Amino acid sequence: MSNNRAYIAMFLGAVALSTSAIFVKLTEAPASVIAFYRMLFSALLIMPLLMADARSSLRHIRSFTRRQWMMCLLAGFFLAVHFVLWFESLNYTSVTSSTVLVTLQPLFAIAGGAWLFRERLRMAAIGGGLLAIAGSFIIGWGDMQISGLALFGDLLALMGAAVVTVYFMIGQSVRKELELFPYTFIVYAASALYLLVYCLATGEALTGYESSDWLWMFLLALIPTVFGQTVFNWLVKWLSATTISMSILLEPVGTAILAYFILGEMVTLRQIIGGSVILCGVGIFLYYNGRRRAKDNCYGSIKQSNVYRAD
Repeated sequence: MSNNRAYIAMFLGAVALSTSAIFVKLTEAPASVIAFYRMLFSALLIMPLLMADARSSLRHIRSFTRRQWMMCLLAGFFLAVHFVLWFESLNYTSVTSSTVLVTLQPLFAIAGGAWLFRERLRMAAIGGGLLAIAGSFIIGWGDMQISGLALFGDLLALMGAAVVTVYFMIGQSVRKELELFPYTFIVYAASALYLLVYCLATGEALTGYESSDWLWMFLLALIPTVFGQTVFNWLVKWLSATTISMSILLEPVGTAILAYFILGEMVTLRQIIGGSVILCGVGIFLYYNGRRRAKDNCYGSIKQSNVYRAD
């Protein structure tokens, strides 16, 4: 897949993901219940796509090795833990502070990509990533708190960022071997099961909510998960977890714009400045990282051509 097509799909996925906070805010159900139904409905929405070619899908799933099953179940586990940590952080710190910290995935992705996958990034790309991260802090700076409970909430959000990075890196490792819909269905279903256990353990009611809550939870599954998270699951076969994590920094920008039109929230000067910095930083990262990939692909083609000539 070409860089341009992959980046367009990644941008659209980030836009879809930006609706997540909007739907969560419109829903009155507890956060863990929202997360459970988000993953349950997502798995159910993926099922028709999985069963469109049921024989091929079932044959593919039966061919999974023990390692591949373990990786899928681990991915679902880390996705569930991410939601629990993030939503729990909202009980202790501000929404903005939590959102900014949980989107600091590139910090962990850059380190993990270099360690696990031997990824090489140009200094200009790293600089663009750091610039985008600085833009996130500009957006959230006015809401950062330093009290004990707020710091605990910030720590939970930061742990959530680390955990979801592990989720993407598992996807980067296993998606090259597995088809999209079988992998995604198993991960979402496993995540829903883990979240169900968590809801039952904490005594949260799973029924009795308003019809509007069910609508928002369904839309939460359809738009930010199926059209957002699933697009990233598709792209991780071609793009690194570092690149995908970088695009998630666009989420606060998209959320602020959507909140203006849907919730009537004002866009502040700080958000405009921070959003502009994020866009510039992400643009720099993608440009220089794309040049690195193009150079590596070109080198690989030349090397392969030389091998053929030698033969």
